[in-house]
Amino acid sequence: MIRQLDPQSVARGRSGADTTLMAAVLLDVREPWEFELAKIDGSVNLPMSTLVGRVDEVRAMQGADASAKPIVMICHHGMRSMNCAQFLASQGIEGLINLSGGIDAWSQTVDPAVPRY
Repeated sequence: MIRQLDPQSVARGRSGADTTLMAAVLLDVREPWEFELAKIDGSVNLPMSTLVGRVDEVRAMQGADASAKPIVMICHHGMRSMNCAQFLASQGIEGLINLSGGIDAWSQTVDPAVPRY
């Protein structure tokens, strides 16, 4: 089962409330044009359309200890990222967290400077 976290919890964790989330990889699976339009600082864009061929790259981002460096999956509203998280889990990747509500919820509840589209 993929863990879900709301934007406020991810933001609090990244600001120091959770040392594990401070080290997390923010993996944005939206298309490049979407990523350029609105993104979370420090996130990495790896479009869903390329994910199947880049699983080893995701493993490398995380490193050897999934519990020490989780991957927070991001998309527009949280559906694509959940599908990608499920795929990555089926490939043996652990420590996956889905950002519920996606970048849209992040913009509404954490950082209104991130444009909505």
